[in-house]
Amino acid sequence: MSNLAKNYNRKKISFKYGKGSYLYSTDGKKYLDFVMGIAVNSLGHAHPSLIKTINNQSKKLWHVSNAFQIPEGENLAKKLCKKTFADYVMFQNSGAEATEAAIKVARRYFFSIGKPNKNRILCIKNSFHGRTLAAIYASGSKKMTEGFGPKVKGFDHFIFGDHKALEKKITKDTAAIMVETIMGEGGIKVIPDFCLKELRKLCDKKKILLILDEVQCGIGRSGDFFAFEKSKVKPDIVPIAKGIGGGFPIGAVLMNKKVAVGMTPGTHGSTFGGNPLAMSVGNKVMDIVSNKKFLNNVKKLSKYFLLNLNKIKEKYPSIIKQIRGRGFLIGIQLHQDQTNFIKKLMENKLLTIRAAENVVRILPPLNVKKSEIDEALKIINKVCSQFKL
Repeated sequence: MSNLAKNYNRKKISFKYGKGSYLYSTDGKKYLDFVMGIAVNSLGHAHPSLIKTINNQSKKLWHVSNAFQIPEGENLAKKLCKKTFADYVMFQNSGAEATEAAIKVARRYFFSIGKPNKNRILCIKNSFHGRTLAAIYASGSKKMTEGFGPKVKGFDHFIFGDHKALEKKITKDTAAIMVETIMGEGGIKVIPDFCLKELRKLCDKKKILLILDEVQCGIGRSGDFFAFEKSKVKPDIVPIAKGIGGGFPIGAVLMNKKVAVGMTPGTHGSTFGGNPLAMSVGNKVMDIVSNKKFLNNVKKLSKYFLLNLNKIKEKYPSIIKQIRGRGFLIGIQLHQDQTNFIKKLMENKLLTIRAAENVVRILPPLNVKKSEIDEALKIINKVCSQFKL
């Protein structure tokens, strides 16, 4: 009997080790891993450079607390700001912490300029921003909030794609609009570039902030370092996590100079956030993933993957409804519940994970090989050919 709490419905499989795009189970089977810890292991399993980095740093210093300067964190913050819109970075441990901190930054900004009543955040209904109490109410999904009352106030919602409803929901108390640039758990729904531009214009017009949650879609997963870059939009605040640590827990909030004014000493903190061990890994991941050649390869191979997935969709239109996504954040939307389809893929040694709207979520490592994509396509095609509606 397991002493772990029952809050996860775990598959009856465990793994002994991983290498690159593959996981090796405790019973000796080899699986192509296109879950990657849910978009976390951006460079696959046991990447030699990350192993070397973590080994070297582990012999020197693990943790000292943010009561002191941490050079490794200074370096990573500098790299992130140089590469992006940001002027300042606050390091956390996870995506939920980063989102929570992003909400605090937005509210604190308005407090610092003498407008404490501007504290409401407007989000897409049934989005996903993490599992803390504030984050589940930001998401606004009954499935996540049920049983966790009383309601955390300060969040309003609009339906994905309903632009008119969005503008009507903005009140004198609205501080920010917070959306995922590409909705992950919500079904791999890409917010189009023209929508992001309109969101920026709307926020400027109403003098509110734009928060783009790139916890899952950031750090190269879309083919750009950040998914919003393609739209040429500059947000005010961006929470990140997952891919930046390559498997090591790191979260962060990126912010511009304007909003950072409210984050004075004592306004926010994290015991483990920004520790030397995490920062060393983050620096190495950043050096690899932010490289233009690396990102161009993500664009090239993901375009090939999406093109061929659409060919499978055309071949099996009664099974596959739509291919969604950008870069290596891909969704296969089925006409019916995806549980059996995911199970069949796993039986054929391809690991995937679910998302909302009957979507099979596919998240390869960013350094996946073309031959591994071909292997996945072959398995997906095989499962479609055998799948009974």
